[in-house]
Amino acid sequence: MSVNSKDGVTTIHQNEVIIPDITIKDLLSAIPAHCFKRSAIRSSLYVAWDCIVIGGIYKAATFLDALITPEATHPVLYPVARFSLWSLYGFSVGLFATGLWVVAHECGHQAFSESKSINNTVGWVLHSALGVPFHSWRITHAKHHASTGHMTQDQVFVPKTRSQLGLPAFNPTQEDIFGSTVGDRVQKEFRDALGDSPIGAALGSAGYLLVGWPAYLLRNASGQKRYPKGTNHLNPSAAMFAPHQYGSVIMSDIGVLLWLAGLAGSIYKFGFWDVFRLYIVPYLWVNHWLVLITFLQHTDPILPHYRATEFTFPRGALSTLDRSLLGDCGKIMAWIGAHATHGISETHVLHHVSSKIPHYNAWEASDALRERLNQAGIVLQGAPGGWREVYRSFKECKFVEDEGNIVFYKNARGLASSRPKIIDDTASDSGVEVDKL
Repeated sequence: MSVNSKDGVTTIHQNEVIIPDITIKDLLSAIPAHCFKRSAIRSSLYVAWDCIVIGGIYKAATFLDALITPEATHPVLYPVARFSLWSLYGFSVGLFATGLWVVAHECGHQAFSESKSINNTVGWVLHSALGVPFHSWRITHAKHHASTGHMTQDQVFVPKTRSQLGLPAFNPTQEDIFGSTVGDRVQKEFRDALGDSPIGAALGSAGYLLVGWPAYLLRNASGQKRYPKGTNHLNPSAAMFAPHQYGSVIMSDIGVLLWLAGLAGSIYKFGFWDVFRLYIVPYLWVNHWLVLITFLQHTDPILPHYRATEFTFPRGALSTLDRSLLGDCGKIMAWIGAHATHGISETHVLHHVSSKIPHYNAWEASDALRERLNQAGIVLQGAPGGWREVYRSFKECKFVEDEGNIVFYKNARGLASSRPKIIDDTASDSGVEVDKL
């Protein structure tokens, strides 16, 4: 991608992104049959392992904390040492507790075992322990998988449009629909309306990571724009739920109420600060990793979004990215990140193609799927997932156009770094016609 400014007009040379026309049967046939097998015993071992690691981190932290005394350390270093120790504890436990979150998420997809009862029971227990309304989220998450990248049916990370942000009306004489050419005056209007400062982007992305998850559950933040104001995951009568799902939502609410009661009881018995450092800090880290991972899987200037006439399930499944979690921190941290979170970031495209494949089979299945996609010229490997990528995507992904059936994110200057690759379909009917875009 290159940018050229001349005579008051900025022109950008865009990446051409292939719009796939691969059938789901074709994608699934590339995956070895044994990868679809689910085992309750094997899945349970991963739950046990996560709990053992978390318990080991707690024991190590309390042992080291007992060694850190004012007498054993310099009076000035004593609070610094304790703060560092418990900060490392919170980070580490939060990372492996995210692994428990991932297993519960697989229960929602019926990937934990062959038994629906086991899946729903284990998922409800694990997600309730992390403050998640299991069934409520399971229902909307299934809709997200069915309509990933769909502008009016997807449930989360739905782009805002130009009109929803109150931006200057689209003027085809000043820019094309793909945002490759924008005049200086229009760019200024965009920047004034959206803001484009590094500090603003840093604060915005940080706030997104801290409160994005509860904001989505409680007020549909970043969710489907057609839902009425006040839509949330705790209301069994919310627009996102069908009448027959009322009882499941109530069951989810009971789990959250029990979680809150457990927190309140623990604070009453042990004190706020003990509960804060032992549970609440890791819990906040879990929320942070959840938002960071999922945001980067679905938000990037190279990912297309579709309106109804161009959407298909395979296109939606392939409008996601695999990323190496913590890969920008070195190979060791990348391995720890993938191990602790069961590869949820590294094998996400495969997860959208077939969500019932358990994480321990997802690595082999992903390799096979990537080989098939590479044959079609499709590469869905994003940059390593970390804070730097969140900042970049937050700056570059501001809005999409109201017009067009295949759209890409534009930045605060109204420029899009990607456009769909137009395929000449005169020889076959599998291409994308220009007038549809």
